Amino acid sequence: MSNRNNQANKQAARERLRAERERQAKKDRLRRQLIVGGAIVGVLAIAGGIGVAVANMGGDDAKAANGPLVKPANTGGAKGTEIVVGKPDAKNTLDLFEDPRCPGCAAFEQTAGATVEKDIKDGKYKASYHLGTFLDNNLQGTGSKNALSALGASLNVSPEAFLKYKYALYSKEFHPDETGPDKFADDSYLIKVADTIPALKGNAAFQKAVTSGTYDRWALEVSRAFDSVKDVKSTPTIKLNGTVLGTDTPQGKAAPSSVAAFNSLVDKALKK
Repeated sequence: MSNRNNQANKQAARERLRAERERQAKKDRLRRQLIVGGAIVGVLAIAGGIGVAVANMGGDDAKAANGPLVKPANTGGAKGTEIVVGKPDAKNTLDLFEDPRCPGCAAFEQTAGATVEKDIKDGKYKASYHLGTFLDNNLQGTGSKNALSALGASLNVSPEAFLKYKYALYSKEFHPDETGPDKFADDSYLIKVADTIPALKGNAAFQKAVTSGTYDRWALEVSRAFDSVKDVKSTPTIKLNGTVLGTDTPQGKAAPSSVAAFNSLVDKALKK
């Protein structure tokens, strides 16, 4: 009996080890599929992007797709999908392509976000933000769309509130791990992050817009506009006057990973 029990224990241990290895391998495969050079690979060929996503929607997403389009203040374009922050007479334009759940975007924002904000304020360039939600399909969930809707509510307050809120959402303190819970799907979590921004803290109008989904349809339209940019294959993608800033990789250009690299690439692009 002792020998049989010992053998059974060994077998059980092997099974536990095998199961743990499979779990880790699955996690590693997902991370490799998503992260390239510190950036999320944006698998944007989602059979027509947001159009297919809308076709497959249910529940709140379907309601948003068929709901009224409420455009936040401080947006442009027929559907309010143009998000440009900075001095209108700035001669240069920095285009940033991001997804709220993207860890590569979070890494870029944590590294260069404050520099971008300063450059905008100084008039070095104005920033045009293009926000997608493809990671909701890749990782499952609604966090990207929900966070984008909340960003619309912050933009309705002011461009400055939008920048501060976006920076907070991408911060080390608040940005969720891509393999962890979909925290951005929770309105109360988005409001908790917003309470760290003076212009949004206790802001009843902002909070109502988040909890009632005022800008849910707008978020889908912004995501659709993001999907229409065919030469962007990953996030974050950073362009200055149409030139992609980054280092070459087999998958394309990876966004700058340091402030020094970002400033160098910006200065080089401005000299062209």
